[in-house]
Amino acid sequence: MRFSAQTTAAEVVADLDLSRTTCLVTGATSGIGLETARVLASRGAHVIGTGRTVEGTRAALDGIAGAGGVTAVACELSEPSSVRAAVAAVVGTGRTLDAIVANAGIMALPTLTTKHGLELQFLTNHVGHFILVTGLLERLAPHGRVVMVSSMAHLNAPPAGIDFDNLDGSKGYSPFRAYGQSKVANILFANALAQRFGSSGRVANSLHPGVIKTNLTRHMPDRGEGIFTRIGEAGMKSIPQGAATQTLLAVHPSTATVNGTYWSDCQPAESSAPARDAALAERLWTETEAIVRRL
Repeated sequence: MRFSAQTTAAEVVADLDLSRTTCLVTGATSGIGLETARVLASRGAHVIGTGRTVEGTRAALDGIAGAGGVTAVACELSEPSSVRAAVAAVVGTGRTLDAIVANAGIMALPTLTTKHGLELQFLTNHVGHFILVTGLLERLAPHGRVVMVSSMAHLNAPPAGIDFDNLDGSKGYSPFRAYGQSKVANILFANALAQRFGSSGRVANSLHPGVIKTNLTRHMPDRGEGIFTRIGEAGMKSIPQGAATQTLLAVHPSTATVNGTYWSDCQPAESSAPARDAALAERLWTETEAIVRRL
């Protein structure tokens, strides 16, 4: 079956038996994260879902629990101690992870916000996921998959892709440029991880889920209505459609050996030139390791 922009996550997994798999989904309390968790659970997967609080995450996951069961884990991606506690909690389950779907994120904060000396979108969307994913590699299955949810908005990043001299935003801040930078970082992280996986059987990929009305736009003055109006209904996706590409990369047999690729509309796509820069990916990895050591 050829999947497309109209495909839903439920259609991706319609013929799959996931009863012997465990998948971790960040940002599993709403939007495409919750939908991804729901469809995986519907086919028998055990879903480990993360959210800012364990209570809120448990409440969301209880509504979608399938035969494989669910585990709720608190993970505030902007707080390294919370991410490290989440890593410990997941490792403590003793489960082997067949897929990690790094879905959570924040978008277009209207004013510069910093935490731990970093612009908050870069800290949350990239550094938090870097700590989580690298911390869980010991639990990733030999055939395990890492899926980084990026965005077409990575095209709004600085010309160099990552402005290493302005990671705190003090030399100039634009909401969408900072968001774009964090989304380039997601792609570069996936690519660098893919290089490290090599031919081991593990894979890492990234994707643009589509333009979808979710809580991601909560920080924007009009909650994104201006963007949605400009794009129009024809360019929008429903939440079930928006969850399809990450679900495809996480569990579908057709993508089991795809490694280091950027996807959109359930198909391979072309990212920006900086996002394809292997040297930039390695520099980001090294710089992020240095950041993490001091956090």
